[in-house]
Amino acid sequence: MTAIVRYVTAADEPVWRELWADYLAFYETTREEDVYAESWRRILDPDVGMFAMVAETPENGVVGIVNFLYHTSFWEKENRIYLNDLYVRPEIRGTGAGKAMIDAVETHAKQHNCSQVWWMTANDNAVARKLYDGVAKLAPFVKYQII
Repeated sequence: MTAIVRYVTAADEPVWRELWADYLAFYETTREEDVYAESWRRILDPDVGMFAMVAETPENGVVGIVNFLYHTSFWEKENRIYLNDLYVRPEIRGTGAGKAMIDAVETHAKQHNCSQVWWMTANDNAVARKLYDGVAKLAPFVKYQII
């Protein structure tokens, strides 16, 4: 099964919401309706620098989403891309849809002169980490946060 990855359109809002809710549930969290609405508004606004893509197959329709955004850095002139969310329906995992979405974000980065694509995942997310170990280097940093 080969997944085709494309940028979302306004018509994708229902499936994007469904899959983002599933992603949030995987991490045992939720967001209020206003966060969904504002995130979708930002994704569709070409001046914001937040993006979403979907992976779809002829057999299963939309099977995954990837959300990412630009951010600047003190370390170089070019933007970087933070891959914020990557989710593939559980029954589709292992078929290449996740890798196809990462590859699409990397292509976007190269086409827009971004110096890096990076992301985080939970330490115990073994399924995702197996994919990530095959496509990227594990960074030697620990995340801290306030609030």
